[in-house]
Amino acid sequence: MNVWVEAARPRTLPAAVAPVLVGAGAARVWDTWRFAGALVVALSLQVAVNYANDYFDGVRGVDTADRVGPRRATASGLVQPGQMKVAIGGALAVAGLAGLGLTFAVGPELLLVGVASIAAALAYSGGPRPYASAGLGELFVFTFFGPVATIGTAYVLTEELLGRAVVASIPVGLVAAAILVVNNVRDISTDAAAGKRTLAVRLGPRRTRHLLAGLVAVACAVAVGLVATAGRDPSFVFAVLGCGAVLFVPVSNVYRAEGAGLVPALGSLALLHLVFSAQLAVALAR
Repeated sequence: MNVWVEAARPRTLPAAVAPVLVGAGAARVWDTWRFAGALVVALSLQVAVNYANDYFDGVRGVDTADRVGPRRATASGLVQPGQMKVAIGGALAVAGLAGLGLTFAVGPELLLVGVASIAAALAYSGGPRPYASAGLGELFVFTFFGPVATIGTAYVLTEELLGRAVVASIPVGLVAAAILVVNNVRDISTDAAAGKRTLAVRLGPRRTRHLLAGLVAVACAVAVGLVATAGRDPSFVFAVLGCGAVLFVPVSNVYRAEGAGLVPALGSLALLHLVFSAQLAVALAR
């Protein structure tokens, strides 16, 4: 696999696509160019976060030979730190250009959202006090890959703040946060050794797994409740319920696996997050 594609962590990218789909479904209107712009912004920011995490964890010695999971480009020497910094800037530039296009089409209020998103992407792993190391990573993921991206996409398409988009953003963000939880459960030992105090390190393996199950359960309940109370056809309610129930397959695997055994569960949950969100989007749109 190309080293830059690998460093972008393609298995995590569904978390960027999911809120855009749900936001579009909640909007119930379609504009191809605005949808594409929102998708480019979300994907570019996700790649920038992944590159930044690779860079900062590499230069700070968090990623070591003992780490379980896919190799990291900076720590392994496949990419020099300076090259990764350029790649981070490139990903942020793509997000910024797409965001500026949407700003001209919709309004200057989007500029504030864009600046906050870029700042949050860099502060996740960078700066003097990265909040991923302070146990706040899941809150970041929930906020920016849930409400910000979902409500933002709906706003871009309708130029209105929609209540159903606000509610729909909750399950999307919760499952996105659950994906990070699985990642952090896998890395508990190496993160703790490096002084990276993620939420999983703070809670410990058992309570973190319970948190994972709780996030997915609440996400499923909110999604089903939203579709049911929105007057959608009962078939859509059962479809969303079915997709939500399938999310518990990788969750159950997390309870049984350790270390490298958690890698497949991480990829499965990310893919099922996309399926769950796509079904929620269809249910909201019809």
